[in-house]
Amino acid sequence: MTAPESDSPGNSTEAPPRAFRSITRLLGRFGRAALGIVYPPQCIACNSATGEPHALCSTCWAGIPFISEPVCARLGTPFAHDFGPGMLSPAAIADPPRFDSARAVAIHEGGAKEMVARLKYGERLDLARAMARMMVQAGGPLLATTDVLVPVPMHRGRLWQRRYNQAALLANEIGLLAGKPVLLETLRRVKRTPPQVGLARNERRSNLAGALHIKPADRAAIAGRHCLVIDDVRTTGSTLNACAHILRQAGAARIDVLTFTLVPDGA
Repeated sequence: MTAPESDSPGNSTEAPPRAFRSITRLLGRFGRAALGIVYPPQCIACNSATGEPHALCSTCWAGIPFISEPVCARLGTPFAHDFGPGMLSPAAIADPPRFDSARAVAIHEGGAKEMVARLKYGERLDLARAMARMMVQAGGPLLATTDVLVPVPMHRGRLWQRRYNQAALLANEIGLLAGKPVLLETLRRVKRTPPQVGLARNERRSNLAGALHIKPADRAAIAGRHCLVIDDVRTTGSTLNACAHILRQAGAARIDVLTFTLVPDGA
């Protein structure tokens, strides 16, 4: 006669689920620690050692000209002195933007400018996560009431050449961090325009005429909603104004802008 199998822990052939999960977590930590020894985390800008992955070293962090209050309530450009809440810059008064307000992480200089260039032209897609983290911090008040994120679109011909849209990469990362949906196909660039780099403000505006479009079937995703337009850099604001104009035509209730850097004088 065969003795019945015991259900006691000593004779069990399978680890209890809770113990198995604990072992899995322990092995995962060990694996990450071992990987950190073999391939220690590096600064995303200069490749020097850092305490955690996808981060900046202290030197590169100090080289970024971060924007902090006080700023223009519409354009987000920094003021040298605090004039009180709701103050507008001369640029915002003389040429009001089509969007409601804008914020950026840093001035387009130094390390911040280098990060934008590496993401945009150097295929450093790994920078998008770190840049998005900083954008979430800088745009916290805007994100708190945002319904949807809308990246500045890229014409499919240019997208085919570059293989990625840096604004979409940033929007996706911000969406994951902030828990916001991203509309990647709603706002489209239907006309291929010459690059905006090097063009004056009026040339940029005429360059974008008829370039952006939202299909009637896609307008329901915009109508009555608070849209946050995402891009890597804001210079004259012509592209972002064009995006805001089309979104407003589609019925957007509010349109704000969040970029990694801005050029204060629009040069």
